[in-house]
Amino acid sequence: MFWLLATLAYLLGSLSFAILLSRLTGNPDPRMGGSGNAGATNMLRLAGRKLAVLTLLGDICKGLLPVLIAEFAGLSLQEQAWIGVFAVIGHLFPLYFRFRGGKGVATAAGMLLGLYPPAALLAVCAWLLTFWLTRTSSLAALIATPLTLPLLAWQEPAALLPMSALTGLIVWRHRGNLRDLFAGRERHF
Repeated sequence: MFWLLATLAYLLGSLSFAILLSRLTGNPDPRMGGSGNAGATNMLRLAGRKLAVLTLLGDICKGLLPVLIAEFAGLSLQEQAWIGVFAVIGHLFPLYFRFRGGKGVATAAGMLLGLYPPAALLAVCAWLLTFWLTRTSSLAALIATPLTLPLLAWQEPAALLPMSALTGLIVWRHRGNLRDLFAGRERHF
């Protein structure tokens, strides 16, 4: 059951709402403009608020749904977390879009929402506060994601290893943003 759900989570995660919505509305592929990222922030830059919100909701749901299905199937919390990681991997490396996807932050938020809602709330609050102070989406993601680890270690230690691996993936996907942050060239809103 675990590997079947992991495969389904990856395939669901591979649906890039940014790319699909852009195609449906006649907008350019988000990987070709702005930051080059297939995610909600770049959709805000390129296609406006409405498509950005729809992208965000779709990306959150594709992280949430596999975790809820795994819970319903009776998988352990750690197995549910790994299922969520597979959904995020699908977002990062989508099968349907030549393995060029987004950075996984919204999909990870959906995964966290399904696993342990207080951790998702902490991540969202940290993201919003950092973004409000700096107007920098990448910095907000790089602060919010690791901040969940101590809370999970304390309250849901079974989810700590998968979430630590996921945090490493998200930081790795933001490596270009980290270079730009340190060089003072990162994009701001």
